[in-house]
Amino acid sequence: MDGGDTGMATPLNRANQAKEDEFYTQLSDIESELKHYRKHFAGKTVLCNCDDPFESNFFKYFCLNFNRLKLKKLIATCYSGSPITGNELTLFGDDTEEERRTPYKAVVTSVRDANGDGATSMVDVAELFKQGENLCERLEGNGDFRSEECLRLLDEADIVVTNPPFSKFREFVSTLVEHDKKFIIIGNQNAITYKEFFPLLRDNKVWLGYGCGDMAFKVPDDYEPRKTRYWQDESGQKWRSMGNACWYTNLDIKKRHEDLVLVKRYNRDDYPKYDNYEAINVGKVIDIPCDYEGIMGVPVTFMDKFNPDQFEIIGLLAGNIRGLAGIPSSTGKDGPYINGKLKFGRILVRNLHPEPRPYETVTLEEAQGK
Repeated sequence: MDGGDTGMATPLNRANQAKEDEFYTQLSDIESELKHYRKHFAGKTVLCNCDDPFESNFFKYFCLNFNRLKLKKLIATCYSGSPITGNELTLFGDDTEEERRTPYKAVVTSVRDANGDGATSMVDVAELFKQGENLCERLEGNGDFRSEECLRLLDEADIVVTNPPFSKFREFVSTLVEHDKKFIIIGNQNAITYKEFFPLLRDNKVWLGYGCGDMAFKVPDDYEPRKTRYWQDESGQKWRSMGNACWYTNLDIKKRHEDLVLVKRYNRDDYPKYDNYEAINVGKVIDIPCDYEGIMGVPVTFMDKFNPDQFEIIGLLAGNIRGLAGIPSSTGKDGPYINGKLKFGRILVRNLHPEPRPYETVTLEEAQGK
Protein backbone atom coordinates (compact mmCIF):
# COMPACT_ATOMS: atom_id res chain seq x y z
CA MET A 1 0.00 0.00 0.00
CA ASP A 2 1.63 3.23 -1.14
CA GLY A 3 -0.81 5.53 0.63
CA GLY A 4 -1.92 7.24 -2.58
CA ASP A 5 -5.42 7.83 -3.93
CA THR A 6 -7.77 4.94 -4.55
CA GLY A 7 -11.10 5.04 -6.35
CA MET A 8 -14.40 3.94 -4.87
CA ALA A 9 -15.51 1.47 -7.58
CA THR A 10 -13.62 -1.48 -6.14
CA PRO A 11 -14.15 -5.26 -6.36
CA LEU A 12 -15.70 -5.49 -2.91
CA ASN A 13 -18.15 -2.71 -3.74
CA ARG A 14 -19.20 -4.48 -6.92
CA ALA A 15 -19.58 -7.74 -5.02
CA ASN A 16 -21.70 -5.92 -2.48
CA GLN A 17 -23.97 -4.48 -5.16
CA ALA A 18 -24.46 -7.91 -6.73
CA LYS A 19 -24.95 -9.48 -3.30
CA GLU A 20 -22.20 -11.96 -4.17
CA ASP A 21 -20.64 -11.25 -0.81
CA GLU A 22 -19.90 -14.67 0.65
CA PHE A 23 -16.09 -14.77 0.79
CA TYR A 24 -14.49 -17.53 2.85
CA THR A 25 -11.27 -16.63 4.61
CA GLN A 26 -8.10 -18.70 4.35
CA LEU A 27 -6.70 -20.21 7.54
CA SER A 28 -3.31 -18.63 6.79
CA ASP A 29 -4.83 -15.14 6.76
CA ILE A 30 -6.63 -15.81 10.04
CA GLU A 31 -3.45 -17.11 11.66
CA SER A 32 -1.44 -14.14 10.39
CA GLU A 33 -3.87 -11.65 11.94
CA LEU A 34 -4.88 -13.34 15.16
CA LYS A 35 -1.33 -13.99 16.34
CA HIS A 36 -1.32 -10.32 17.39
CA TYR A 37 -4.30 -10.74 19.74
CA ARG A 38 -3.41 -13.84 21.76
CA LYS A 39 -3.31 -12.04 25.10
CA HIS A 40 -6.94 -11.00 24.70
CA PHE A 41 -8.44 -14.50 24.53
CA ALA A 42 -7.57 -16.11 27.87
CA GLY A 43 -10.71 -17.05 29.79
CA LYS A 44 -12.97 -15.57 27.11
CA THR A 45 -15.97 -16.81 25.15
CA VAL A 46 -15.48 -16.34 21.40
CA LEU A 47 -18.40 -16.13 18.98
CA CYS A 48 -18.12 -16.75 15.24
CA ASN A 49 -21.66 -15.81 14.22
CA CYS A 50 -21.38 -15.98 10.42
CA ASP A 51 -19.63 -19.34 10.26
CA ASP A 52 -20.71 -22.88 9.43
CA PRO A 53 -18.60 -24.69 12.06
CA PHE A 54 -17.18 -27.48 9.93
CA GLU A 55 -16.61 -25.23 6.90
CA SER A 56 -15.32 -22.10 8.64
CA ASN A 57 -11.61 -21.60 9.07
CA PHE A 58 -12.38 -19.24 11.96
CA PHE A 59 -14.00 -22.12 13.82
CA LYS A 60 -11.12 -24.40 12.85
CA TYR A 61 -8.53 -21.90 14.08
CA PHE A 62 -10.13 -21.52 17.49
CA CYS A 63 -10.70 -25.26 17.89
CA LEU A 64 -7.08 -26.10 17.08
CA ASN A 65 -5.84 -23.29 19.35
CA PHE A 66 -8.51 -23.67 22.04
CA ASN A 67 -6.13 -24.81 24.77
CA ARG A 68 -3.21 -22.63 23.71
CA LEU A 69 -5.39 -19.52 23.84
CA LYS A 70 -6.96 -20.72 27.11
CA LEU A 71 -10.46 -20.12 25.79
CA LYS A 72 -13.44 -20.59 28.05
CA LYS A 73 -15.90 -21.34 25.25
CA LEU A 74 -16.23 -21.21 21.47
CA ILE A 75 -19.60 -20.67 19.78
CA ALA A 76 -20.26 -20.74 16.04
CA THR A 77 -23.52 -20.25 14.16
CA CYS A 78 -24.53 -20.29 10.52
CA TYR A 79 -27.62 -19.00 8.78
CA SER A 80 -29.93 -20.76 6.34
CA GLY A 81 -29.01 -18.51 3.44
CA SER A 82 -25.34 -19.49 3.54
CA PRO A 83 -24.25 -21.35 0.39
CA ILE A 84 -22.10 -23.71 2.48
CA THR A 85 -24.49 -24.53 5.32
CA GLY A 86 -24.31 -28.23 6.11
CA ASN A 87 -22.08 -29.20 3.21
CA GLU A 88 -19.86 -31.38 5.38
CA LEU A 89 -21.40 -31.78 8.83
CA THR A 90 -23.40 -35.03 9.08
CA LEU A 91 -23.73 -35.39 12.83
CA PHE A 92 -27.51 -35.29 12.66
CA GLY A 93 -27.82 -38.25 10.29
CA ASP A 94 -30.23 -36.41 7.97
CA ASP A 95 -30.80 -37.69 4.49
CA THR A 96 -32.35 -34.76 2.65
CA GLU A 97 -30.51 -31.74 1.34
CA GLU A 98 -33.09 -29.43 2.94
CA GLU A 99 -32.59 -30.98 6.36
CA ARG A 100 -28.81 -30.90 6.11
CA ARG A 101 -28.87 -27.21 5.26
CA THR A 102 -30.76 -26.30 8.42
CA PRO A 103 -28.88 -23.62 10.43
CA TYR A 104 -27.30 -24.78 13.66
CA LYS A 105 -24.92 -23.78 16.41
CA ALA A 106 -21.80 -25.44 17.75
CA VAL A 107 -20.61 -24.84 21.30
CA VAL A 108 -17.13 -26.02 22.29
CA THR A 109 -15.93 -26.07 25.88
CA SER A 110 -13.35 -28.84 25.58
CA VAL A 111 -10.79 -29.87 22.97
CA ARG A 112 -8.70 -32.99 23.62
CA ASP A 113 -7.36 -36.13 21.95
CA ALA A 114 -10.70 -37.95 21.82
CA ASN A 115 -9.64 -40.79 19.50
CA GLY A 116 -6.33 -41.56 21.20
CA ASP A 117 -4.08 -41.02 18.18
CA GLY A 118 -1.74 -38.74 20.12
CA ALA A 119 -2.76 -35.51 18.38
CA THR A 120 -5.61 -33.03 18.51
CA SER A 121 -7.42 -32.31 15.26
CA MET A 122 -10.86 -31.51 13.87
CA VAL A 123 -11.54 -35.25 13.90
CA ASP A 124 -11.35 -35.07 17.69
CA VAL A 125 -13.65 -32.05 17.72
CA ALA A 126 -16.23 -33.96 15.67
CA GLU A 127 -15.90 -36.96 17.98
CA LEU A 128 -16.49 -34.79 21.05
CA PHE A 129 -19.70 -33.54 19.46
CA LYS A 130 -20.85 -37.12 18.87
CA GLN A 131 -20.01 -38.04 22.46
CA GLY A 132 -22.00 -35.08 23.76
CA GLU A 133 -19.02 -33.49 25.48
CA ASN A 134 -19.52 -30.46 23.24
CA LEU A 135 -22.86 -29.27 21.87
CA CYS A 136 -24.05 -29.18 18.28
CA GLU A 137 -27.75 -28.55 17.67
CA ARG A 138 -30.17 -26.97 15.24
CA LEU A 139 -31.19 -23.38 15.75
CA GLU A 140 -34.85 -22.56 16.18
CA GLY A 141 -34.71 -19.71 13.68
CA ASN A 142 -32.81 -19.02 10.47
CA GLY A 143 -29.47 -18.25 12.13
CA ASP A 144 -29.42 -14.57 11.15
CA PHE A 145 -27.09 -12.68 13.50
CA ARG A 146 -29.92 -10.20 14.20
CA SER A 147 -32.39 -12.85 15.40
CA GLU A 148 -33.29 -12.98 19.10
CA GLU A 149 -31.75 -16.44 19.36
CA CYS A 150 -28.41 -15.31 17.95
CA LEU A 151 -28.46 -12.07 19.94
CA ARG A 152 -28.67 -14.13 23.12
CA LEU A 153 -25.52 -15.94 22.02
CA LEU A 154 -23.93 -12.57 21.26
CA ASP A 155 -24.68 -11.37 24.77
CA GLU A 156 -22.97 -14.49 26.11
CA ALA A 157 -19.79 -13.82 24.12
CA ASP A 158 -16.81 -11.65 25.01
CA ILE A 159 -15.22 -11.37 21.56
CA VAL A 160 -16.70 -11.77 18.07
CA VAL A 161 -14.35 -12.95 15.31
CA THR A 162 -15.66 -13.50 11.79
CA ASN A 163 -15.93 -12.36 8.18
CA PRO A 164 -19.49 -11.01 7.86
CA PRO A 165 -21.23 -10.76 4.47
CA PHE A 166 -20.11 -7.49 2.93
CA SER A 167 -23.66 -6.36 2.17
CA LYS A 168 -24.50 -6.65 5.88
CA PHE A 169 -21.36 -4.96 7.22
CA ARG A 170 -23.09 -1.79 8.46
CA GLU A 171 -25.80 -3.71 10.31
CA PHE A 172 -23.29 -6.19 11.66
CA VAL A 173 -21.03 -3.54 13.19
CA SER A 174 -24.04 -1.62 14.50
CA THR A 175 -25.20 -4.77 16.29
CA LEU A 176 -21.79 -5.35 17.85
CA VAL A 177 -21.55 -1.76 19.05
CA GLU A 178 -25.10 -1.78 20.40
CA HIS A 179 -24.27 -4.88 22.46
CA ASP A 180 -20.90 -3.45 23.56
CA LYS A 181 -18.83 -6.33 22.17
CA LYS A 182 -15.16 -6.62 21.42
CA PHE A 183 -14.49 -7.84 17.90
CA ILE A 184 -12.03 -8.69 15.13
CA ILE A 185 -13.76 -8.73 11.75
CA ILE A 186 -12.98 -8.47 8.05
CA GLY A 187 -14.37 -5.66 5.91
CA ASN A 188 -13.17 -3.49 3.07
CA GLN A 189 -11.30 -0.21 3.16
CA ASN A 190 -14.26 1.62 1.66
CA ALA A 191 -16.08 1.05 4.95
CA ILE A 192 -13.85 3.81 6.33
CA THR A 193 -15.98 6.31 4.42
CA TYR A 194 -19.37 4.84 5.40
CA LYS A 195 -21.42 7.53 7.13
CA GLU A 196 -22.44 5.04 9.83
CA PHE A 197 -18.94 3.67 10.37
CA PHE A 198 -16.56 6.62 10.12
CA PRO A 199 -17.64 8.20 13.44
CA LEU A 200 -16.48 5.02 15.21
CA LEU A 201 -13.02 5.46 13.70
CA ARG A 202 -12.98 9.18 14.44
CA ASP A 203 -13.95 8.62 18.07
CA ASN A 204 -11.36 5.85 18.58
CA LYS A 205 -14.01 3.19 19.12
CA VAL A 206 -12.77 1.08 16.18
CA TRP A 207 -9.46 0.92 14.30
CA LEU A 208 -7.74 -1.10 11.62
CA GLY A 209 -5.97 -4.34 12.46
CA TYR A 210 -2.75 -5.61 10.90
CA GLY A 211 -3.82 -7.12 7.60
CA CYS A 212 -4.78 -4.57 4.96
CA GLY A 213 -4.63 -5.02 1.20
CA ASP A 214 -4.62 -8.16 -0.92
CA MET A 215 -6.47 -11.20 0.38
CA ALA A 216 -7.68 -14.28 -1.51
CA PHE A 217 -11.00 -15.90 -0.65
CA LYS A 218 -12.83 -19.06 -1.62
CA VAL A 219 -16.26 -18.33 -3.11
CA PRO A 220 -19.34 -20.55 -3.68
CA ASP A 221 -19.59 -22.68 -6.81
CA ASP A 222 -22.51 -20.71 -8.25
CA TYR A 223 -20.60 -17.41 -8.35
CA GLU A 224 -19.96 -16.15 -11.88
CA PRO A 225 -16.39 -16.01 -13.21
CA ARG A 226 -14.70 -12.60 -13.38
CA LYS A 227 -12.19 -11.27 -15.89
CA THR A 228 -9.81 -10.18 -13.15
CA ARG A 229 -8.95 -11.37 -9.66
CA TYR A 230 -10.66 -14.71 -10.26
CA TRP A 231 -9.39 -18.25 -10.78
CA GLN A 232 -10.16 -21.91 -10.18
CA ASP A 233 -7.62 -24.21 -8.58
CA GLU A 234 -6.84 -27.79 -9.61
CA SER A 235 -9.79 -29.11 -7.59
CA GLY A 236 -12.23 -26.75 -9.31
CA GLN A 237 -12.61 -24.50 -6.27
CA LYS A 238 -13.43 -20.92 -7.26
CA TRP A 239 -11.34 -18.08 -5.81
CA ARG A 240 -11.42 -14.32 -5.84
CA SER A 241 -8.81 -11.93 -4.57
CA MET A 242 -9.50 -8.47 -3.22
CA GLY A 243 -7.03 -5.60 -3.09
CA ASN A 244 -8.85 -3.58 -0.44
CA ALA A 245 -9.74 -6.10 2.25
CA CYS A 246 -8.78 -5.28 5.82
CA TRP A 247 -9.35 -6.20 9.43
CA TYR A 248 -11.22 -3.99 11.90
CA THR A 249 -11.08 -4.32 15.67
CA ASN A 250 -11.66 -2.55 18.96
CA LEU A 251 -9.07 -4.61 20.83
CA ASP A 252 -5.86 -2.76 21.62
CA ILE A 253 -2.86 -3.84 19.55
CA LYS A 254 0.77 -2.78 19.39
CA LYS A 255 0.45 -1.44 15.84
CA ARG A 256 -1.99 1.21 17.01
CA HIS A 257 0.71 2.88 19.10
CA GLU A 258 3.49 2.92 16.52
CA ASP A 259 4.38 6.38 15.21
CA LEU A 260 4.19 7.10 11.52
CA VAL A 261 7.63 8.32 10.43
CA LEU A 262 7.30 11.79 8.87
CA VAL A 263 10.16 13.15 6.75
CA LYS A 264 8.61 15.91 4.64
CA ARG A 265 8.35 19.57 5.64
CA TYR A 266 5.52 21.91 4.79
CA ASN A 267 5.66 24.41 1.94
CA ARG A 268 2.80 26.21 0.23
CA ASP A 269 3.56 24.91 -3.26
CA ASP A 270 3.38 21.21 -2.41
CA TYR A 271 0.44 21.45 -0.03
CA PRO A 272 -2.36 23.57 -1.53
CA LYS A 273 -5.34 24.60 0.56
CA TYR A 274 -8.86 23.48 -0.28
CA ASP A 275 -11.20 26.00 -1.85
CA ASN A 276 -13.87 25.38 0.76
CA TYR A 277 -12.08 24.21 3.91
CA GLU A 278 -9.34 25.67 6.08
CA ALA A 279 -7.05 22.69 5.54
CA ILE A 280 -4.21 21.65 3.26
CA ASN A 281 -4.24 18.70 0.87
CA VAL A 282 -1.68 15.90 1.25
CA GLY A 283 -1.30 13.73 -1.85
CA LYS A 284 0.15 10.62 -0.23
CA VAL A 285 0.50 9.33 3.31
CA ILE A 286 4.28 9.35 2.92
CA ASP A 287 4.10 13.10 2.17
CA ILE A 288 2.45 14.17 5.44
CA PRO A 289 4.58 17.08 6.69
CA CYS A 290 6.17 16.71 10.11
CA ASP A 291 5.92 20.41 10.96
CA TYR A 292 2.39 21.49 10.04
CA GLU A 293 0.21 22.52 12.97
CA GLY A 294 -3.07 22.96 11.14
CA ILE A 295 -5.62 20.56 9.69
CA MET A 296 -4.56 18.29 6.82
CA GLY A 297 -6.58 16.25 4.35
CA VAL A 298 -4.86 12.88 3.98
CA PRO A 299 -5.71 9.79 1.89
CA VAL A 300 -8.20 7.32 3.32
CA THR A 301 -5.38 4.76 3.44
CA PHE A 302 -3.89 6.82 6.28
CA MET A 303 -6.20 4.95 8.65
CA ASP A 304 -3.94 1.90 8.34
CA LYS A 305 -1.15 4.00 9.91
CA PHE A 306 -3.23 5.97 12.41
CA ASN A 307 -1.84 6.34 15.93
CA PRO A 308 -4.18 8.24 18.30
CA ASP A 309 -1.16 9.37 20.32
CA GLN A 310 0.30 11.06 17.23
CA PHE A 311 -2.74 12.36 15.33
CA GLU A 312 -6.25 13.59 15.98
CA ILE A 313 -8.98 12.72 13.48
CA ILE A 314 -11.11 15.77 12.75
CA GLY A 315 -13.48 14.58 10.06
CA LEU A 316 -14.12 13.15 6.62
CA LEU A 317 -14.31 14.93 3.27
CA ALA A 318 -16.08 13.06 0.47
CA GLY A 319 -18.31 14.40 -2.28
CA ASN A 320 -21.18 12.02 -1.54
CA ILE A 321 -21.11 12.37 2.26
CA ARG A 322 -22.38 15.35 4.20
CA GLY A 323 -21.95 16.49 7.75
CA LEU A 324 -18.77 14.63 8.73
CA ALA A 325 -16.09 17.22 7.92
CA GLY A 326 -15.83 18.43 11.50
CA ILE A 327 -15.05 21.95 10.26
CA PRO A 328 -17.23 24.44 8.35
CA SER A 329 -17.25 24.77 4.57
CA SER A 330 -16.73 28.34 3.38
CA THR A 331 -18.74 27.72 0.21
CA GLY A 332 -21.43 25.36 1.46
CA LYS A 333 -20.04 22.57 -0.71
CA ASP A 334 -19.01 19.25 0.78
CA GLY A 335 -16.02 17.31 -0.44
CA PRO A 336 -12.42 18.44 -0.99
CA TYR A 337 -12.24 21.01 -3.81
CA ILE A 338 -9.02 22.49 -5.22
CA ASN A 339 -9.24 25.06 -8.02
CA GLY A 340 -12.87 24.14 -8.52
CA LYS A 341 -12.20 20.41 -8.96
CA LEU A 342 -13.48 17.73 -6.59
CA LYS A 343 -10.64 15.55 -5.32
CA PHE A 344 -10.62 12.05 -3.87
CA GLY A 345 -12.06 11.58 -0.40
CA ARG A 346 -9.84 12.71 2.45
CA ILE A 347 -9.56 12.17 6.18
CA LEU A 348 -9.02 15.44 8.04
CA VAL A 349 -6.35 15.10 10.73
CA ARG A 350 -4.14 17.21 12.95
CA ASN A 351 -0.63 16.33 14.10
CA LEU A 352 -0.64 16.40 17.90
CA HIS A 353 3.13 16.91 18.11
CA PRO A 354 4.36 18.86 15.06
CA GLU A 355 8.05 19.59 14.84
CA PRO A 356 9.19 23.24 15.00
CA ARG A 357 9.35 24.82 11.56
CA PRO A 358 12.53 26.60 10.42
CA TYR A 359 11.94 30.34 10.30
CA GLU A 360 12.64 30.59 6.59
CA THR A 361 9.74 28.27 5.69
CA VAL A 362 7.15 30.47 7.38
CA THR A 363 5.56 32.89 4.92
CA LEU A 364 4.74 36.51 5.76
CA GLU A 365 1.06 35.70 5.39
CA GLU A 366 1.37 32.90 7.93
CA ALA A 367 3.44 35.02 10.31
CA GLN A 368 0.67 37.64 10.25
CA GLY A 369 -1.90 34.96 11.01
CA LYS A 370 -3.69 35.24 7.69
